[in-house]
Amino acid sequence: MNQDYYSEKTLKKLQKIELGILKDFDKICMENHLEYFICGGSAIGIVRHHGFIPWDDDIDVAMPRSDYDRFLKIAKEKYSKKYSIMNNEQNPKFPLMNTRWGLNGTEYKTEDLKDIPGNFGIFLDIFCFDNIPDDDKLMKKQATKAWFFGKLLVLSGVKKPTLYCYGIKKKILQGIFFLAHYILKLFHISSRSFYKKALQYAIQYNDEKTKRFAYLFDPQRYTSIVNKEDIYPLKRMKFENIEVNVASKIEKYLETRYGDYMTLPPEEKRHTHPPYSLKFKGD
Repeated sequence: MNQDYYSEKTLKKLQKIELGILKDFDKICMENHLEYFICGGSAIGIVRHHGFIPWDDDIDVAMPRSDYDRFLKIAKEKYSKKYSIMNNEQNPKFPLMNTRWGLNGTEYKTEDLKDIPGNFGIFLDIFCFDNIPDDDKLMKKQATKAWFFGKLLVLSGVKKPTLYCYGIKKKILQGIFFLAHYILKLFHISSRSFYKKALQYAIQYNDEKTKRFAYLFDPQRYTSIVNKEDIYPLKRMKFENIEVNVASKIEKYLETRYGDYMTLPPEEKRHTHPPYSLKFKGD
């Protein structure tokens, strides 16, 4: 299924399964006192649409590092019959710093990861937030190093990363990334080494009390820097027909990250993640 869109029926079916995964995730977190909050485009969906952005095809959640690690341990020990964990710890070929928690018996492999081996089910995207220093100079030093090695991890496994830019800029970047991918392959540099370095810089302030935390591996640096006072205490809001955790000041979080998040973007900027392969249970 190499296309840039879904049929309405397929998208609705995909969203329904993802909502079920989110419901299970929320239940596990509530039962085990794990903190998480809906983030990214899914947070826009809650405020603007009370659920999915109509064209969205995934759900994003964020967890602080300690809860993220505990969730992965619980999920692996108690829920592996229904779900599989896809991240670099479980699969050294996986070229991203987040986790995809996938439903067994389904398949959803995005175009950029088509050459990566492993069990890719329809998934929930889980992003780990780590402490960043309050001093901006130190933060930028940490974030740049973590981001750099995170990008090398991507390029070590992906020759054509997903890019959210257009025209000549996109073509130039695609050429650079394609060349970088094969240079890394030529020198046989281990992708796991990039993962370990990125992780080393991401967690370096987790033993300190800081006012902010961040996911440091977005396409652009500094995108997911969050003030903790805008997140806590968490509150519950409706996402479709269930309730989930969101930031206490969700509007401020969204305005800081996206600016005017209530205005619909033009159609050419309504991003999805077109799958290379998509299979539902029973297909």
